[in-house]
Amino acid sequence: MSLLGFAAALFAGFVLLTSLAPGSSIATWAPCPRNWAWAPAWLPRTSPLAAVRFDFEGGHGKVCYGRPSLRGRRMLGGEAVPYGQLWRTGANEATTLHLDAPARLGPLPLLPGSYALYTVPAAARWLVIVNRATRQWGLESEYTDAVRAHEVGRFAVPVETLATPVETFTVRPVVSALGARELVLEWERTRVRLPLAAGLGELTDEAPEISPEDP
Repeated sequence: MSLLGFAAALFAGFVLLTSLAPGSSIATWAPCPRNWAWAPAWLPRTSPLAAVRFDFEGGHGKVCYGRPSLRGRRMLGGEAVPYGQLWRTGANEATTLHLDAPARLGPLPLLPGSYALYTVPAAARWLVIVNRATRQWGLESEYTDAVRAHEVGRFAVPVETLATPVETFTVRPVVSALGARELVLEWERTRVRLPLAAGLGELTDEAPEISPEDP
């Protein structure tokens, strides 16, 4: 096989792996998925794709997301990410969470697999939306009724104000003072914390309370 043929086969394998790998594999060893059916996936990215791995009791997880930067702009609460409107929680593809074991994100029980994480930012709180659909492009206009039908649920988290602004949108796993795992989202002067715990906990039919104005 020629060098060109080998490179082509290697790239084809990468495309297949980033298209078909299940969430449990992405959580441990496979690369972050790409939505190759969308033309922007093939273009250069000003917001690089990042992978954040973490462990929790009995399992592993990974968050895949695009990392936009401020570059002198106001983003949260500005024209780019208006308060009260759906946001892909990053750039390019929708931000995705991948798990190889059962877990709870906020009050929501999640089986092993892949989930898209959308948010609705506001000054005092963010609404977090967890959705099983992950193959749509991240554009908020692509959050159609068909995509929304795959929602696992929604929950709200309070906003913390940072003394020093964060230039590039960042997701990082931390362990709280009480030993709990959290996914921390930071950008500009805003920080929110998404609690994550092992296991499904006590399942309930009660949905998280959502105010009427939430989209």
